[in-house]
Amino acid sequence: MAKLTLEDLRKMREAGKKQIDTRQTHGKEIFIVIGMGTCGIAAGAKNVLNAFIAKLDEKGISDAVVKQTGCMGLCHSEPTVEIKMPGMPDTIYGKVDAALVDQLIDDHILGKKLVSGHIIDRPAGDIMK
Repeated sequence: MAKLTLEDLRKMREAGKKQIDTRQTHGKEIFIVIGMGTCGIAAGAKNVLNAFIAKLDEKGISDAVVKQTGCMGLCHSEPTVEIKMPGMPDTIYGKVDAALVDQLIDDHILGKKLVSGHIIDRPAGDIMK
């Protein structure tokens, strides 16, 4: 293995800081919670988690935090993702894959529109403002 230079170590530190910052909740308004129970992991939740982290970084969205949770009880719809943010109802999406991550970020998070076809749970229409 080649020796690491000081510059290599600095790059590794900066990459690590970015990953840690993505998981810090202080000062964040958007919460993306990914179901990482055994059924979610088996269905591809780890790829979904990595896709969210990469896309948020790529788009420069720094007020979002990506978190993981255990089983949401929605095994039939794994991988599942809950998005909580101001101005939108708390929404759980199912059967999320890396391609859908782009649409969730573009439409739900940036465009403040629900992404139909993958919604598993949200408040009833009569209580949504």
